Amino acid sequence: MAILGAFAVPHPPIILPEIGRGEERRIQATIDAYREAMRRAEALQPDTVVVTSPHATMYADYFHVSPGEGASGDFGAFRAPEVKVTAVYDSALARAIGEACREAGIDGGTGAPREPQLDHGTMIPLRFLQECTTAVKVVRIGLSGMSPLQHYRFGTCIARAAEALGRRVVHLASGDLSHKLRADGPYGFSAEGPVFDRECMAVLGDGDFLRLLSIDPALAEGAAECGLRSFWIMAGVLDGLAVTSEALSYEGPFGVGYGVAAFQVTGVDASRRIGDQFAAAEAARQEARRAAEDAYVKLARYSLETFVTTRQRAALPEALLPELTARRAGVFVSLKKDGQLRGCIGTFQPTTAHVAAEILQNAVSAGMEDPRFSPVEPEELPGLVYSVDVLTDPEPVASEAALDAAKYGVIVEGMGGRRGLLLPALPGVNSVTEQVAIARQKGGIGPKEPVKLYRFEVVRHH
Repeated sequence: MAILGAFAVPHPPIILPEIGRGEERRIQATIDAYREAMRRAEALQPDTVVVTSPHATMYADYFHVSPGEGASGDFGAFRAPEVKVTAVYDSALARAIGEACREAGIDGGTGAPREPQLDHGTMIPLRFLQECTTAVKVVRIGLSGMSPLQHYRFGTCIARAAEALGRRVVHLASGDLSHKLRADGPYGFSAEGPVFDRECMAVLGDGDFLRLLSIDPALAEGAAECGLRSFWIMAGVLDGLAVTSEALSYEGPFGVGYGVAAFQVTGVDASRRIGDQFAAAEAARQEARRAAEDAYVKLARYSLETFVTTRQRAALPEALLPELTARRAGVFVSLKKDGQLRGCIGTFQPTTAHVAAEILQNAVSAGMEDPRFSPVEPEELPGLVYSVDVLTDPEPVASEAALDAAKYGVIVEGMGGRRGLLLPALPGVNSVTEQVAIARQKGGIGPKEPVKLYRFEVVRHH
């Protein structure tokens, strides 16, 4: 069997004594679990380890497999340039993974090389592995901005390539958990942090990859994790295989969660084709979501889907709720894909005859004209989640004391008509200070420039 096992491992530089200088002893349980994991990996006698790292070359829409015959790196960025790690690449397996991606219609392979030096997310697992063996070749892979299912399917490409070449492969899924466990930590505290870590360690310990793929994107974003995509690939590498799973350790004394989990392959299990199960569940969720959309959201979806598929603006439907054509208002249309923003465009004051026309206009703008994103493609349409915010008229306020980031949106107006707007109740924006700062940035207004402030309320339709 080509895939022998997999390990979810963290990558804190402080775990190395040359960097931790004694502080590493505070995560001794992680060190002990790491060494046990690598002892088990070496005992499986792999030809190659595949390392997926969030700090390797990463593209939004491409899985990058490092090309060439090998690479090295050091920890100069962490004030330890004398600590070096070298990897000999399995270039044949790297090329085979690219070929498997092409056959599966997945964007991935050894193209678009960048940052050839090893990253710390790769070096730390290799440093521990090389305590046990240096006779194993390496394939180094970056993550992507694509969906859970695409990461899983990419993992199946790794497994198919290993099978085709007859390689004995162990996968090291490098990734830390939440970076927001402590108020005095380097990234602060978020309530989502410990919740995410508990959920992630539970699903890893149980080997419940369907739950792993289904973790709430908002929870993951709020936790500021960096390992989940690596774990999704790992789940795909283990597609259709019976595994024994074990959570070996979890710690977070520095404000970042470090988890170690082990998965040993024991045979074939057709019931663990988790990607197929997730795809079916996702299709059912999409259907239920569309059925639950209110008239405002249905109109936005109709507008964008019409334009993307026909390149024609949608006509106003005949049967509409009277409230949609009875008044004028500013409207923002927001799109999300896989829990991440995919576009947001709006008007803070009305520019058309009524709310319905404003939605038709701004839905197309959100999908096709947001400069932060490429235009929406037809294949993306089923997975988009829409929200429509209908705004009240902005009212001037004397100071930030009259604002509330949960209740009011804000408009910041500087000299020369420059304006920045931010909607209320946005994830990750927890204070008026943050809200105003982001609005200033969006409007190109400096932090010390005098401004006029306006507030508004929204009715949000999902």
